[in-house]
Amino acid sequence: MKTPKELKVKPIKNGTVIDHITANRALSVLKILELPNEKTTVTAAMNVLSSQMGSKDIVKIEGRELAPKEVDKIALIAPSATINIIRDYEIVEKSKVHLLDKVKDILKCPNPNCITNTDEPVQIKFFVTGKKPVVLRCYYCERIMEEDEIEAQF
Repeated sequence: MKTPKELKVKPIKNGTVIDHITANRALSVLKILELPNEKTTVTAAMNVLSSQMGSKDIVKIEGRELAPKEVDKIALIAPSATINIIRDYEIVEKSKVHLLDKVKDILKCPNPNCITNTDEPVQIKFFVTGKKPVVLRCYYCERIMEEDEIEAQF
């Protein structure tokens, strides 16, 4: 009987590794980042065994560092995620995503009668009422939005 070869993911020279993504959310993270595209090499691992989380997803993006607004969006669907910035094959910066107490201009209120869904010039805002799982409350109509509705907007 042959010993199976272990396949490893090639390390990236420069870019970003997003680790500790909630299991089965890597595709939503890629959607937020508008990936994949023809210019960027992306590696995604889903349902990877994790001692901390049970299972997790990981996304590696070659040649790209994330904008703060992108990290804020990722925090909504993967509040335990870790962002690693890679330069010359070394981790030069490692940080956890932070879900702010207020979320502004990222999501739309699912209540069709909310003032934010009219032509009124108001800023769309939500209060974060829960972080694990993520639960938001509209600043104007007080409609509660949970993880599935949040993820559906990306």
